[in-house]
Amino acid sequence: MHYSPREISLDVQGNTIAARQWGNPEGVPVLALHGWLDNCASFDAMAPHLANLNLVAVDLAGHGQSYHRHQDANYTVWTEIEDVLGMADALGWEHFSMLAHSRGAVIATITAATFPERVRQLALIDGLVPPPAADDEAPETLRRGLEQRARYRNRRTKVFDSLEVAAVARKNGLFKLSDDAAWRLVERGVRSCEGGYTWSNDPQLLASSLAKLNEAQVKAFLARATMPIRLALGKSGIQGMIERIRPLAEQYPNIEIREFPGGHHLHMEDSAEAVAQWFLPFLN
Repeated sequence: MHYSPREISLDVQGNTIAARQWGNPEGVPVLALHGWLDNCASFDAMAPHLANLNLVAVDLAGHGQSYHRHQDANYTVWTEIEDVLGMADALGWEHFSMLAHSRGAVIATITAATFPERVRQLALIDGLVPPPAADDEAPETLRRGLEQRARYRNRRTKVFDSLEVAAVARKNGLFKLSDDAAWRLVERGVRSCEGGYTWSNDPQLLASSLAKLNEAQVKAFLARATMPIRLALGKSGIQGMIERIRPLAEQYPNIEIREFPGGHHLHMEDSAEAVAQWFLPFLN
């Protein structure tokens, strides 16, 4: 059974967040957050298997068809949390769950830890919390972030003469993707320009963070995210991810972990249905 999504837009403090609403509008409210440089098409493969939920998959700021932040603003987990709560408010959701991948999973965990009274459950894919930084790295982290912001602020984005060329570039990017997954992300993640197509993502997303959490802070957030959490990990995902995340997550009895075949984008490829079936009774 396939349910077609409805294209919607949300007003968040006067900014437009583009989204796809799947499933049953009367169902359990679930906000879906994609990973870095992806967009809400990230959930196209899973959504038909979650049809009785009220699933709203958003394009986060700077991604897909959503607004770009002002040039003097930052793309940080902190600013994303304000947007996430603004999206829930725009949808009229006092309480909601989140389905989230990679950077989106980090945003979901930090949001849930900061406002635990609003978040019922987290269904996370190949992400949980950011890798902790050592305290003495702070000055260098700040310098690198500021230098990269200056570099990317006015960066000319690459132009592709066809969608097919853009899809091949995306397929062979940092995380290898199937043809179908690459095509879905590209269809929503480009805009037409002189000479063809260019990415719709804000180039400033490429700049690294100005500040990072240390180990004690990461653990403080995890300790406050006491709601039920399910974490799906790709067996051949980001190198070192399972070794980093699993021992940490296992310290928290509310986090249930399962490994699935596939890479970092396992939810867009062969494991999409299996991951959805593991999450569905949990989210319901």
